[in-house]
Amino acid sequence: MRKLALSDEMLLSVQQPARYIGNEMNAVHKDISAVDIRFAMCFPDVYEIGMSHLGMQILYDMFNRREDVCCERVFSPWTDLDLLMRRKGILLFALESQDPVRDFDFLGFTIQYEMCYTNILQVLDLSGIPLHAKDRGETDPLVIGGGPCAYNPEPLAPFFDLFYIGEGETQYDALFDLYKENQRCQGGRQAFLREAARIPGIYVPAFYDVTYQEDGTIASFKPNQEGIPERIVKELVVNPDDKPYIENPIVPFIKVTQDRVVLEIQRGCIRGCRFCQAGNIYRPLREHSLEYLKRYACQMLSRTGHEEISLSSLSSSDYSHLKELVTFLIEEFHGKGVNISLPSLRIDAFSLDVMSKVQDVKKSSLTFAPEAGTQRLRDVINKGLTEEVILKGAAEAFRGGWNRVKLYFMLGLPTETREDREGIALLAEKVAETFYDEVPKEKRSGKVQVTASSSFFVPKPFTPFQWAGMCTREEFLEHAYVVKDKFKEMKNKKSLRYTYHDADVTILEGVLARGDRKVAAVIEEAYRKGALYDSWTEHFNNDIWMQAFKDCGISIDFYTTRERGLMEIFPWDFIDAGVTKEFLKREWQNANREQVTPNCRQRCSGCGARDFGGGVCFEDPN
Repeated sequence: MRKLALSDEMLLSVQQPARYIGNEMNAVHKDISAVDIRFAMCFPDVYEIGMSHLGMQILYDMFNRREDVCCERVFSPWTDLDLLMRRKGILLFALESQDPVRDFDFLGFTIQYEMCYTNILQVLDLSGIPLHAKDRGETDPLVIGGGPCAYNPEPLAPFFDLFYIGEGETQYDALFDLYKENQRCQGGRQAFLREAARIPGIYVPAFYDVTYQEDGTIASFKPNQEGIPERIVKELVVNPDDKPYIENPIVPFIKVTQDRVVLEIQRGCIRGCRFCQAGNIYRPLREHSLEYLKRYACQMLSRTGHEEISLSSLSSSDYSHLKELVTFLIEEFHGKGVNISLPSLRIDAFSLDVMSKVQDVKKSSLTFAPEAGTQRLRDVINKGLTEEVILKGAAEAFRGGWNRVKLYFMLGLPTETREDREGIALLAEKVAETFYDEVPKEKRSGKVQVTASSSFFVPKPFTPFQWAGMCTREEFLEHAYVVKDKFKEMKNKKSLRYTYHDADVTILEGVLARGDRKVAAVIEEAYRKGALYDSWTEHFNNDIWMQAFKDCGISIDFYTTRERGLMEIFPWDFIDAGVTKEFLKREWQNANREQVTPNCRQRCSGCGARDFGGGVCFEDPN
């Protein structure tokens, strides 16, 4: 019987002790004496967030299918346990075995969001693993990172032994086999890393050198050893049906953010929104077959007891067999208390009568994402959504019984004007007016509620806006006040609500998103000063970060407000994400011309993703 790493007294002294005990339904427990590789899979945030992440569950399931690999989970301890572990000298442990993380062969981080970077250092620190890769010895775990933030790994480069660029289903078997062979030959840490750097999709930062121009921009980025590739091509699953999905999802003891079965229906997106990193790095769109999804939906629901299934993708409405899949789920689970969740729907691409069947008991609010307040700016960002379509969709929803609508926007987009900002309030007002125009008084179930919220625009790598400058904190807030004041002028203002994101967090996210290796010193300094859980409003301390930038002599404006030249070398240019830089340049120029690019099913735009040999690029247009 395993012994818990924390005593009963300690567990009773912290919030949500179930975060740290493991042993949930469908968790995998193996005899560690019978395996060759121990892999600690870390999501650097609190348990409830990490256990809601689909990618982590996919890899956990995949790794544990290998008899020679034991994969366990680890999450960032909440601040109360963090203090307790430091005070008592307790090393961070994995959930399944409760063994110290430092005893594992690999420590793998899934890096989803820039604001979790200090939590990565927390996990290394509490595990007793040196923060810097160069300081680790033969007995330390190999620290590997993956996920969307790995597409610009440079701000984290000093802290990682290697990164996996792309989708994890393709090369981990080769990496594990290489590790076993290296152990058999007693090759050592450096020998393994040299060979690992030759595996497609693997990036070892220590084997690359970067030099800088006098103005701080990159002069060169090159391998410093023979046989190391100059460019890393992302890994991609060409046919998703060729890979197994999650057979036995773990069921947490406590409520987590996504407390449901998650069924990934497709990867990638056809839409080409110019601000969206995911829509570019996951190209091309690849769909699961209807039979594949039916099988796994039934299997996962039967093996978990969950009462809800969510159909996951970047744009669910674009899945070719969505109506058939939803109809199957409704019929298969009729009377069994299973709800169906449909996130990422486009109001112009899915009939609301199906939504009505899905939400036949309780009509929750509908979410639309116009992103911009005017058609001109929606054309700039290539949203492909007109005001007519938005209002028509809202009218259908209101006639169908909905009276709550959420509208998502961004502020600070390239070429944005005051008219565009005020357009947010005007569009929200038109949506409210549509309710009163379309729904007779006697059929209204209360007033309409339209909630508009805006985040602040952050340019991301591998998007057409990677060249764009960001607004300053003061400019972001000024823009938000313009929108807020405009809402006060609206006739239906009592039915309207407006909220906006934190500007300080946005500025920091902008630095980390497009940062280079020099930014790593700021991350470490901020962590040393107490920065932790920066994505949590109650814990984010902007003063710590501002002092860290000052102490390290790093300019925030260099990474945020500065518009890049088309010839500048980016920190991530050594990665081939499937979309060519020439395509992104064309799209940047199209944005400045307010020119719309058709989606992938309307016309190929020559982005480069066709080279992978599958997906939407090879669909029959008929």
